[in-house]
Amino acid sequence: MKEYIEERAVAIANYIIDHNATVRQTAKKFGISKSTVHKDVTDRLEDINPSLAAQARIVLDVNKSERHIRGGLATREKYQHRLQICSRDED
Repeated sequence: MKEYIEERAVAIANYIIDHNATVRQTAKKFGISKSTVHKDVTDRLEDINPSLAAQARIVLDVNKSERHIRGGLATREKYQHRLQICSRDED
């Protein structure tokens, strides 16, 4: 494996752990795809640093288990915002 890929995988894992970041947030920060983030953390990092991979995996698993809650809150916020705009238009 190329050295820059190994360095990126370690940097990604550290970012996820330090910021409790999601795959989507991490991909945006590093300018790479979600697939690449996932592959770096789950596959490549296992060979490089298994303990770091395990720590990052814990954060990703927690984020995955909470994503349905975040989605529901985002939808609720979206419709509350629309309701506020509509009520202002009626005044």
